[in-house]
Amino acid sequence: MNGIIIKGAVFDMDGLMIDTEKLYLKYWKQAAADFGYKMEDEHVFAIRSLARKYSIPKLKGFFGEDFPTEEVRARRTELINDHVEKYGFEVKKGLFELLSYLKSNGIKLAVATATQRDRTLLYLSKINAVSYFDAIICGDMVTNGKPEPDIYITAAEKLGLAPQECVAYEDSPNGIKSAYSAGCHAIMIPDMTEPDDEIIPLISAVYESLDKSINFFEGRI
Repeated sequence: MNGIIIKGAVFDMDGLMIDTEKLYLKYWKQAAADFGYKMEDEHVFAIRSLARKYSIPKLKGFFGEDFPTEEVRARRTELINDHVEKYGFEVKKGLFELLSYLKSNGIKLAVATATQRDRTLLYLSKINAVSYFDAIICGDMVTNGKPEPDIYITAAEKLGLAPQECVAYEDSPNGIKSAYSAGCHAIMIPDMTEPDDEIIPLISAVYESLDKSINFFEGRI
């Protein structure tokens, strides 16, 4: 990072900006159970941030070729939507402090999420965050989703920047792999899991909350 000037920051959404990963954990398991399958925490963790083209074979690898991936996913989405409609969700600590700091310092901002665009815009609207971002790239807008680098490369392009000029915020290993492969400087804010030996070499920094990461930009913007 020596001599690198940061001009952009790209954010994952679920588990990073909004506290929804715990909902995915709960309702993936419930949806699978509704179809007679016992899904464990590690199964859900393995598909976090994965594009559908990668999560489907992984799920069938866990539960067999007959596992009804689309039906279970649709049921999971229904359960999450019902929960959000009734109870909403929490914003992750320090989000708006960080976004305001970056905007005030002229940093361009984008979202890069595996979530489909309609739900992404719904969730960001619920927390009044849409106006902070110069670009919003969603899983259904790229051919190869996370852990491939396409979504972060696209986000940087939409900001008019090189990936090397961008910091990428992620909470999941698959997201970190995507950001690192694109050439971004990956910052991890752990949510459901801590970085492991595979992920640590790919990370530029780890912070316990988003506001703590403001220190990273000192001397780099």
